[in-house]
Parts: sequence; C-alpha cells; structure tokens
Amino acid sequence: MKLIFRNATQDDLPYLVKMLADDKLGALREDNTPPLNNKYLDAFSCIDKDPNNELIVMESGEAIIGMLQLTFIPYLTRLGSWRCLIEGVRIQSQFRGQGLGSELINWAIERAKERHCSLVQLTTDKQRSDALHFYEKLGFKASHEGLKLQL
Repeated sequence: MKLIFRNATQDDLPYLVKMLADDKLGALREDNTPPLNNKYLDAFSCIDKDPNNELIVMESGEAIIGMLQLTFIPYLTRLGSWRCLIEGVRIQSQFRGQGLGSELINWAIERAKERHCSLVQLTTDKQRSDALHFYEKLGFKASHEGLKLQL
C-alpha cells in the first residue's frame, strides 16, 4: 500500500472529526453530527496558521486512513532544545491492525528529526492499554506521570 503524508486541509475536517469520534472515548467528547461544529473550523484555522503545529493526514489512494497532530515546542531545558508533541493519533477503524499506526508514528518521528527536535513525547489515555503497549513497542517509555486539569 502506497502511503502519502500531507498537511490536512479544511476540506478534510469532516473525515478527521469522524475518525476522532470513532472509538469509545472519542464518541463521548467529539461532535460528529453534520453540519461540522464551528469550533473545529476555528481550531483548524489556528493550527493551520501556526508554523509550530502540523495537522497531518495519511492517505492511500484518495482515502484518508490516518491522522495526527504535531506540535513543536521550544524549551529552555535540555540546552534549549525543541520537542515534538504527538496528539490526536487515529487510524480509520477498517485499516487498524495492519501496521499503519506504526508507519504514521515512524513518519512523525522522522518529521521531528527534520525539525531538529531532541525529544518526541505523547500521551495516551490510561483507559487505552492497547495504545500504551503499541507506543512501548515503538520505543516510547512511560518515564513520567502526566497530569491534566479539565477547565
């Protein structure tokens, strides 16, 4: 399967939101009802304008089969190095289990290297134990305890 990685466009948003909503947790927090909620359009506009954010789609043929968001963050720690934060990783449900998630994450790691990042980090919900094992197989270590505060 030939894979293409590219920046998302506004026309992709309905497909991306559908992917975000296509699991137990996403179904509770995403709004996949037409018409597309304007909050997604506003968020896309901010992401698209920010040179340190990239919303990436993975395609095969004309079909979008995966997505993720990369955020490049400068830090004072580690000698003022840059980090890449990976979020919103999804593979279309009918394509899961074929190694495409690994392809997507490995592409993201290479993109982080292109941007001279010294570290790639991500979070996964503790309810997604399969995702944690997936990331560990790719070399990620659960080295820190992450905390969140809902506002």
